[in-house]
Amino acid sequence: MSSTVSFLSQAEMDGFGRYAETPPNREALERVFFLDDADRELVAEYLGAHSRLGFALQLVTVRQVGRFLPDPLDVPSAVVDYVAVQLQIEDPSCVKRYLERRNTRYEHQAARPVVWWSWPRSPLSWAFG
Repeated sequence: MSSTVSFLSQAEMDGFGRYAETPPNREALERVFFLDDADRELVAEYLGAHSRLGFALQLVTVRQVGRFLPDPLDVPSAVVDYVAVQLQIEDPSCVKRYLERRNTRYEHQAARPVVWWSWPRSPLSWAFG
């Protein structure tokens, strides 16, 4: 007889560290994926719409799911569109260029380690208020 206790179902474990299959609604987008002035200042340091949008998507992703995704563009289109509007990027599809240079995403991840983990809206804060 096993004495281990399981707190998560298999489906919950499989979904950990990734976006939910159901795209976020408008309220969730505004609450979780809002870029404040400090965020926009960080994003503005990068050249090219694709680089700014890619960096911003990594920023909101690590806050939402608690980690970087293996494919940083594996983000719901609603999130891409919402973040692009905040950055005044007219064509969100430009983000496809973000992966053209393989090291860009890794450089962005390493450039601001404090930003990823010190933000007051931690990955779970949206769920608990």
